[in-house]
Amino acid sequence: MLSSPPLLLVSLSAVLLTLVYANPSPFGPGRRTDPDNTVVASSEDNYCLVVPKDAHTNIGDSEYPGGTTVYCSPAAHFSPSQGLMPGDFWANVEYTTGEGSGRYAQLTGCINPGVLDRINADDAGGQYDSSGGSSGTGNPVGSVCVGFNHYVELLEPAGPRACIRCCENAEDCPTTSDKSGCPNVIQGNYFGCA
Repeated sequence: MLSSPPLLLVSLSAVLLTLVYANPSPFGPGRRTDPDNTVVASSEDNYCLVVPKDAHTNIGDSEYPGGTTVYCSPAAHFSPSQGLMPGDFWANVEYTTGEGSGRYAQLTGCINPGVLDRINADDAGGQYDSSGGSSGTGNPVGSVCVGFNHYVELLEPAGPRACIRCCENAEDCPTTSDKSGCPNVIQGNYFGCA
């Protein structure tokens, strides 16, 4: 015998709510955001970086609400709201994982700033992060790194270098040295471009 329509709707609603709230977010508990505000550091070929939303913009000039977006490698690209990073963006890049006060994953290396129209090749650069700023909600606000609680990213087109580290613990992703440059914020291999 079939259930009455109201009982069937209540049952379906309960199942849907259970599925939505039982499945954890890949960003961690309560950490959900839009795809164009999500970074990834999974390998040398699987990453997303925050970049200025408008073409030919200095990093510092993009640091306002709505001034950024995310560009991803083909392997990490999962939404039309994300840009596609040129295949030769990294001139040399190294992916490493490690343990500090918790686990982390990072990309460090030299970039070809001329292949990405979002940035200016002569810009000294700047920092994006998930936990900095006066309110501790990051720049861009609410941004996250898949699989981690925190991240810090520096783009230094004039370097020409870039770095990103995603971390379990905020201590491993320092956000207060944004003018110190990649090698001082994220130790790693910079292939002589540092």
